[in-house]
Amino acid sequence: MSPFAHTVDPDDAVLHVDEKGSGPALVFLHGLGGSGVDFHPQLAAFSGSFRAIAPDARGCGRSRDRRPAGEPLSIPLLARDLAALLVHLEARPAHLVGWSMGGMIALQLAVDAPRLVSSLTLVNSGPDWIPKSALGRAMRPVSGAVATLLGPRLMARGFAPRLFPRPEQADLRRRYVENMGRNDRATYAALLDAILRWSVADRLESITAPTLVVASDGDYASSVADKAAWAGRMPNARLHVVEDARHALPLEAPLRLTEILHAFLSAQTSTEAAIS
Repeated sequence: MSPFAHTVDPDDAVLHVDEKGSGPALVFLHGLGGSGVDFHPQLAAFSGSFRAIAPDARGCGRSRDRRPAGEPLSIPLLARDLAALLVHLEARPAHLVGWSMGGMIALQLAVDAPRLVSSLTLVNSGPDWIPKSALGRAMRPVSGAVATLLGPRLMARGFAPRLFPRPEQADLRRRYVENMGRNDRATYAALLDAILRWSVADRLESITAPTLVVASDGDYASSVADKAAWAGRMPNARLHVVEDARHALPLEAPLRLTEILHAFLSAQTSTEAAIS
């Protein structure tokens, strides 16, 4: 059975939401250029025990962005959308699974509204993607200009061989480029800029929700060592390293991700049941 699809209107956006099953809320948050469809295998896998929910962020997938002209996109804005969504759906607190940009949204919500969060699973994500070097900071406006000029499809063609390098992954590369190409180029560039301006690195110690940091050993965005360093600053976080995998783990190895999530979430729900 396909997920049930509906829309939610938080303030100045119309969010498309796929959901399936009943039970504790389990929310999947996609990465830059993606949509909730990226987590459909997990919606099917977890719908027997959870109310599995996969929204499209504003301006992504089938969601619409109705911000007033000139108001910037930001990770805190996307986290406020998520908070409004959880309240509207009566799906709080929720277990949050965020890949890349989705993990940033999850971290922001854990900082802003910790009572809405039961647990965090952060897949190839991080608390700070602000360029550290002077050259990196100088190149930040150029990154947005390049993303606007090239557009999501050409950007995806550049990323695809790094994300899916094996010959047998040709179909994955093709589908990735097709799906990325459906994004609005202005929204894509604005979200990239938002990521490069965002940080909650100075507030990691305040996040007490049980957290699983999933790190692919071939993630081009950040190393396993980097993830281990910031995960070590969170009171209830642990690291899980996925060998022979790259940044787009939900697309590259959905079954492996499901297995990792099942082990972590089973432990969380068992603990919650014991406490109640």
